[in-house]
Amino acid sequence: MTDVALTPLAETALARLLDAAVTGADPLEVMPPVDDPPGWTPARRDAFLAFHRARSLDPATAVERTWVIDADGEAVGAARLEPRGDAVEAGIWLTRAARGRGIGKQVTALLLAEARASGAATFVASTTAGNHGARSLLAGLGAALTTNGDEVAAALSLGPAGESAAAGREW
Repeated sequence: MTDVALTPLAETALARLLDAAVTGADPLEVMPPVDDPPGWTPARRDAFLAFHRARSLDPATAVERTWVIDADGEAVGAARLEPRGDAVEAGIWLTRAARGRGIGKQVTALLLAEARASGAATFVASTTAGNHGARSLLAGLGAALTTNGDEVAAALSLGPAGESAAAGREW
């Protein structure tokens, strides 16, 4: 089994995350669009760094907690939790080489533990209709899936004490 850990995002971890994104993901998979030629241009790399600094590193603008996903000691993606009222929204992206290896399942378990510890009542996530792995994982947890066009929204009640029905299940 792959050893998976979440490393809190910091400047040094952000550099590792950018390297993972550049070598293993398309920019549109891991960040908002940038008006620039396709690929990992210098402007797009700068925008990636600015995006993460604003969303999770700068105390004045941070809206989420972000972690670098490490698999066997190598950065392979990012995970995030963003408070949304009494819910917490989760997000994960993985490099192409890390997909289909069960890493997403392990990361989701870690994010669920963080969501429970934060006292959130609901764990929510979104994906696309074509992301069969994410949809299967979320449905397997007992999340209610709602499809609207290509968007799929998932919601999993964590219960009054922050525990989901899936909390006692084997991963």
